[in-house]
Amino acid sequence: MQHSFKGFVIKEFRHILRDTRTLLILFGLPIALILIFGYAVRNEVNNAEVAILDQSRDEVTRELIQKLEASDELTITAYLNNQDEIDPVFQKGNIKQVIVFEHNFIRNMQRNGRADVQIITDASEPNIAGLLQNYTRAIFQSWNPEDSVVSQGAALGAQPTVRMLFNPQLKSVYYFVPGLIAVILMLVSALMTSISIAREKETGTMEVLLVSPLKSYEIIIGKVIPYLVLSVVNVITVVVLAVLVFEVPFRGSLLFFLFVSLLLIFSSLALGVLISTKAEDQRTAMMASLMGTMLPTFLLSGFIFPVNSMPVVLQWISHIVPAKWYLITARGAMLMGTGFTYLWFPIIILTIMTVMLMMAGVKNFNDRLE
Repeated sequence: MQHSFKGFVIKEFRHILRDTRTLLILFGLPIALILIFGYAVRNEVNNAEVAILDQSRDEVTRELIQKLEASDELTITAYLNNQDEIDPVFQKGNIKQVIVFEHNFIRNMQRNGRADVQIITDASEPNIAGLLQNYTRAIFQSWNPEDSVVSQGAALGAQPTVRMLFNPQLKSVYYFVPGLIAVILMLVSALMTSISIAREKETGTMEVLLVSPLKSYEIIIGKVIPYLVLSVVNVITVVVLAVLVFEVPFRGSLLFFLFVSLLLIFSSLALGVLISTKAEDQRTAMMASLMGTMLPTFLLSGFIFPVNSMPVVLQWISHIVPAKWYLITARGAMLMGTGFTYLWFPIIILTIMTVMLMMAGVKNFNDRLE
């Protein structure tokens, strides 16, 4: 009995060690997760892009700007000329904060003992907005006016006032709704499509389709149309619930938002077809979909963790995640009312990725059938 049991256990070990896919799940997945979570999952913000509107341009404002530039958390990437440039620079999507120094900064400080600094923050990402506000306030509070050229022994200081754009109440649901839509679309489109086609091969019904009068592209279209319709219904359902139940504002064009969502749906469907051509069974298709779509969407798209705070390698990897470009456009359309004028670049990138994935999926599916 003991000898039989020992032989059975040894056989199971050998079976596992010979199965490359099982080894990949057992050892590759934990290693990948610990590396990604170790580097990507961070609550702090690094290198957030900031714009400066210096209406005084005196010695003190230059000194304060130098302190901001020396910070690891903030990166000054733009200098504005007037107040009219503030809204457009936010709508472009890169700038997270604008710092405005009032007119006659040095004169007000000498006359009144203080001068005003306005900190305007993009609050469409509430956690990042709160951290940026704290970082910037700390920099101004750490400034010692006694070392400044204007100090004459008086108690001087810069008094920051804060203003939150697009989400003044810092409600997290505003931030998570576009990300949840991306996750749902990946789940319905990529995961379910890949499993559905893999099931046809696993159960042997794919051979029935091959001898039918249907052409290869008709088989693909027939398989993806139900998931296309369901994905569109899911997008509309989530938006309606967000607006009516959670009072999430929708400031942009609904048609533009649906167009961008369709791009992600098509790219996800094409990715699901591509995965199904490589997977031999449903289990493999499911694991490949989870690793190739769900995890990158959660961790590398900016859904939960800011991309700018990740190492450069992960930032480059995030460029090939369709959900990243979708989130930029979806949040811009929903929360900022931004349109194609400012979001043309991520839309073009997402379109190119969609076309490439569709071509790769169709080509591999045809090769598989042949």
